[in-house]
Amino acid sequence: MTKKAKRILAILMINMFITMVGIGLIVPIMPALMLEFGATGQTVGLLIAAFGFTQFIFSPLAGGLSDKYGRKWLIVIGIGSFAVSQLIFAVGTELWMLYVSRFIEGAAAALIMSPLMAAVADITTLEKRAKGTGLLSAAMSLGFVVGPGIGGFLAEFGLRMPLYVSTATAVVATLVSIFFLPETLSEEARAEAQSKSEKKKESIFKQLANSLKGPYAMLFILVFVMTFGLGNFEAVFGLFVDIQHGFTPKDIAIVITFAALMGVGIQAVVIHQLIGKFGEKKVVSGALLFAAISFILVLMAKSYWVVFGTTLCVFLATSILRPAINTMLSKMAGNEQGMVMGMSNAYISLGNILGPSLAGFLFDVNIFYPYMAASLIMFILFAVMVRTKIEYKQAEETKEVAS
Repeated sequence: MTKKAKRILAILMINMFITMVGIGLIVPIMPALMLEFGATGQTVGLLIAAFGFTQFIFSPLAGGLSDKYGRKWLIVIGIGSFAVSQLIFAVGTELWMLYVSRFIEGAAAALIMSPLMAAVADITTLEKRAKGTGLLSAAMSLGFVVGPGIGGFLAEFGLRMPLYVSTATAVVATLVSIFFLPETLSEEARAEAQSKSEKKKESIFKQLANSLKGPYAMLFILVFVMTFGLGNFEAVFGLFVDIQHGFTPKDIAIVITFAALMGVGIQAVVIHQLIGKFGEKKVVSGALLFAAISFILVLMAKSYWVVFGTTLCVFLATSILRPAINTMLSKMAGNEQGMVMGMSNAYISLGNILGPSLAGFLFDVNIFYPYMAASLIMFILFAVMVRTKIEYKQAEETKEVAS
């Protein structure tokens, strides 16, 4: 990777990190804020759903727009909108203002995520794609890990201080992107995408329907079902280990933090080596099987350290799966990077909405059912992936950005 490509990737990673930190900052202060507003648990659920809804709606749109008009200004608008959403939440005095903030934040996340992922494909060759994708995923994971911790620390200076700091950092990231982030998509590729869009104008929901008929259908289904299955695990993990093993909040925090930091290391250092040695399909298939077995092992665990170890196995599998699947999609996409990444993020959003909802229902029936469902889903995906033939586009390969 050239010096220019590394510099661009660093800016992309900073933007991803700031976004994920900002999303995580709200976690430790949300309960106190809801008490301040006299809100119910249903209100919290609707605030979470508001983010997921607009992210789902805007992800395909953002991907297509980034193919037509370039990555830079979508990223700039996304980060700027994120700053606005954080400021509204910080100064909000009525619940409706919080809903407006979350709707804007979900749309901003869509405008940021898809172009960021597509930009990585623009600046890397096929051989370096896994490394670039892994580093961006590591920035995402690291932001998600440290966000709640930073939020808890800043809350000592005022309940809304984390939101003001998040606003300020997002403004700085916006300015950095305006002045230092170059456009990564060539004019020729933009002209081609604009020509295609003039001939083929479709609604977002039509795009979703058509995405299941094209060459990416299997991977989009894999993204959705995988996210759906992992949502079953993640949504009720805290409740499960509390009821089944008597974990304290500190125990839960230690497990999740350690697992997430391990994931950052894997995505930054290991994932591209695995893909380089075995290829994306074998890595994804192996991670799916490993995840399926790990879910069952979590159910069989009897002691703290066994629960700790088996949970790490689950997070290990997911840390490998996400960047590996993104690499597969990116290599298949050719000159449709934005569209493909936008659709992928839409399916992730849908899985994140529906997965936890089903997990809560299954958990109320039997606390083991969410994990059994997740394991079954991963086994089915493993079987399907083994039998699926993946063909990468032989369209013009991305040329590495010159120094």
